[in-house]
Amino acid sequence: MLFTIGIILIILWLVGFIAFPTIGWFIHVLLVIAIIMVLLRLIRGK
Repeated sequence: MLFTIGIILIILWLVGFIAFPTIGWFIHVLLVIAIIMVLLRLIRGK
């Protein structure tokens, strides 16, 4: 579940970064959340 949410957030970050460069701070917050979720999944080993 966390892995799926992380992948979705990464995709949203890429789309937002290309389409809406003026809201860069929000896009980077999404990226940080996505990376944290993916790392949690890898650490837990599920």
